[in-house]
This record gives sequence, structure tokens and C-alpha cells, in this order.
Amino acid sequence: MWIALIVIAVIIVAIIAIYNGLISAKLKVENAWSQIDVQLQRRFDLIPNFIETVKGYMNHESETFEKIAALRTSWANSSTVGEKAKLDGELTGALKTIMAVSEDYPDLKANQNFSELSEELRNTENKISFSRQFYNDSVTMYNTKLHVFPSNIIAGMFNFKEKELFVTESDEARKNVKVDFSK
Repeated sequence: MWIALIVIAVIIVAIIAIYNGLISAKLKVENAWSQIDVQLQRRFDLIPNFIETVKGYMNHESETFEKIAALRTSWANSSTVGEKAKLDGELTGALKTIMAVSEDYPDLKANQNFSELSEELRNTENKISFSRQFYNDSVTMYNTKLHVFPSNIIAGMFNFKEKELFVTESDEARKNVKVDFSK
């Protein structure tokens, strides 16, 4: 009788420990996502000032500016990790274009506001990169717990769902930036 009670108690303690481990991993993923979201929002907040600084020098780049404005609007309306990752990749490409074109404008490069905003964007890009890595590491750890025994049983019982990795690299993002002054 006592042995049966001890076995039941050990099973209950194991279930609680596994469940708490899954909850901790899930919360870590949510925290990691919020860190990415904060940095991406910071980048989107810096962009209007950056664009205004650059506009006076690069009038022929209006297509890129319009694309960035559309991406900011889409960002506000997106809700999933996949949607935000896609928009992040597109925005990164547009910013690369502006940075590449800025190399041909010595007056722009000498502009203090441009230099400061460029540095802020570079720092933010680095933070985004580190945040993505932390998020993807957290998601991988969480998703692994959902698939390994015995936590997969507990995860199934309590309806834990896999989380999506933050993947921004696309075929477009891997291409070199095209600079065209013929417009």
C-alpha cells in the first residue's frame, strides 16, 4: 500500500516538474519574442527621422522611401512571427539600399544627423540580430521539450503547441544591393 502511494506521489511530482519546465520554456520564448519586438519597433521609430534626413540628398530614391513607409504600415498590422520576419527581411533590404546609395553622397555622409541616425540604426540592427538568435535558441529548446520523452506526453496532455522560429533570410535578402542612378 505504501509503495503504491510513494509511486503515485513520485509520478505526480514528476508531472508537476515537467509541466513547470514547459511553462518556463514557453515564458522564455515569449520574453525573447518581446525583446525582438521592442528592437524592431525601435528601428521602425528611427526610420522616419532617417528618411527625412536622407530625402533631401536622394530625391530619385522615392520608390525606396515609399516601400519603407508601406512596410511600417504593414508592420503595425502584422501579428505573427512569420509576418514580422518577412517584413523585417524586406526592411533590411531597403535600408541596405539606402546605406549603399549614401556612399555616393559625401555631403550626406558628413551630415551629423545622418551619422548619428546611421549609428543608431547599426546598433539597433546588432541588437535585433542578438535578439533573434536568443529567440530562436529559446524556441528550439521549447520545441525540443515538446518532442522528447516524457515531456512530450505532458505537453500533449496540456495542449502545448510548437512555436515558430524567426527566419528572415530570403532569396531576395541574399542578393547584392542593386544601386541604379538612371531614374
